[in-house]
Amino acid sequence: MTGILFGLLAGLLMSIQGVFNTRIMDSSGMWSTNCWVHLTAFVTSLCVWFFTGRENLLSLFDVSNKFYLLSGVIGALITFTVIKSISDLKPAYATMLILLAQLVTSCLIEGFGLFGTEKICFEWSKLIGVALMIAGIVVFQK
Repeated sequence: MTGILFGLLAGLLMSIQGVFNTRIMDSSGMWSTNCWVHLTAFVTSLCVWFFTGRENLLSLFDVSNKFYLLSGVIGALITFTVIKSISDLKPAYATMLILLAQLVTSCLIEGFGLFGTEKICFEWSKLIGVALMIAGIVVFQK
């Protein structure tokens, strides 16, 4: 149940953040907005870390595959692409496309067992679900 609630909260926060970021970009620029977003996320994370368990920050470098440390780079690219898609397409349409891409990518990651995830067998119901999402996007745009 908590997973469902956090998933819904993540979607809510991502939609709001995308619009906020786009409004910031309107008065500044793309990369200054991206810097601000990640600077404030860094400060927030440090504050939460300071008041919680305070695990060893350097232990993140013990990750088995150093390639995973590029997640911050991916975060900057996510912020850039969300801002651009929302400013070009408007929030609802951009969010639908983002969710479709997330779903397809997640299915591929599970299907091939990429990045250390458990490999899950292909199910036709997932393909039908993706097709329904695409149909929903088409209907929404009409």
